[in-house]
Amino acid sequence: MKGKKIIPYLLLALGLFVIVAIPVRGAILSRVIPMAGGNVVVEEYCDHVVSGTITGNVVNVPIATGVSLDATPIPTMAPPVEDGHVKLNLNYSRLGIASKVDTYLNVRNKPSKKGKIIGKMTKNVGCHIYKIKDGWAKIVSGKVTGWVKARYLVTDEEAEELSKSVGRDCVEIQTESLRARALPTTDAPIYSIVSKEEEFTIKKENLTMDFVNEVIKKQKISNSFIKRAGGKEAIEKELDQWICVEVDDDYAFVAKGYVQKQYSLKRAVKVKQVSASRRSGVSSGQASIVEYAKQFLGNRYVWGGSSLTGGTDCSGFTMSLYAHYGHSLPHNAAAQASVTRSVSSPKPGDLFFYSNGSRINHVAMYIGGGMVIHASNPTDGIKISTAYYRHPVKIGRVF
Repeated sequence: MKGKKIIPYLLLALGLFVIVAIPVRGAILSRVIPMAGGNVVVEEYCDHVVSGTITGNVVNVPIATGVSLDATPIPTMAPPVEDGHVKLNLNYSRLGIASKVDTYLNVRNKPSKKGKIIGKMTKNVGCHIYKIKDGWAKIVSGKVTGWVKARYLVTDEEAEELSKSVGRDCVEIQTESLRARALPTTDAPIYSIVSKEEEFTIKKENLTMDFVNEVIKKQKISNSFIKRAGGKEAIEKELDQWICVEVDDDYAFVAKGYVQKQYSLKRAVKVKQVSASRRSGVSSGQASIVEYAKQFLGNRYVWGGSSLTGGTDCSGFTMSLYAHYGHSLPHNAAAQASVTRSVSSPKPGDLFFYSNGSRINHVAMYIGGGMVIHASNPTDGIKISTAYYRHPVKIGRVF
């Protein structure tokens, strides 16, 4: 995300979690915002995060902000094999992978181009194939069951072999909510709160102090911040209890006891066409911008970018979408939050803002049906996620 800066850790050492409130057209970040079943003010939310009093079966979660460590590739271990088949995060007897697409493959409710689009499979999404008939494959992937053009799938043994290179080691969250922290200790500040059944790619499973020191160096974490987290000796004692994972374009640490490790292929996501309707209160502009956004699914993520086709980051994506409809937004997630009107019930086209515990650092667009589309990270590019894969701190409306 363009403009991403490390918050001075002196403030963190004093226990002050800050979200900058920029008054613009009367909109400031201290407005009431939705938080998983209730309304919470941003400042109150941060206080709760610091004190650990957020409710709703929230369990430990750690994450680090702004860590690049791009020179350190994510190691993928040999995927597990069971009964001669690669063991994946989906049940299959006949594996298919959507590898013959540039961006995404539509899933329809019947084997015809006239069939309604009910889901989308981005490149290298896996599925179980029920049958192939007349050029169409009936598949199930994640929570989507429907039909796709078979020519875009790699199947059977070829798919299983491909899965060994396009799959990744992930953790799936096992509790209703999980706190992700900036360092691998329960005394470290909370980065974000992630939700049950969400998957996050493992950056490093067996932590070492060398790796933690690399994170500290890259993040320019101060000694006072480290002391607030209990010091390096305390961190070292807890290393075997944590895993470092990717959350959008940042890293975080999650407690091993609340996640399940698995070898994963990406899965299809449900989508539905958004139409203007007086009954639902969706305007033609809101419906149009959502359908416009979907056509860029699967395109590249580029930090600091704003090209919908050539590469963009999260705020560049939403900025460029709204620019197409004549609305000007700044190229910064926190700044976009400051110029949008807070709402409690999202409508298509609204923006979901997510925090790293001290500031808003990610933005996504709501597309209806409990889903958002966003430029997530270099691995996934522009993707569709559940709106509450991370707990949002604000929902903002542009028009």
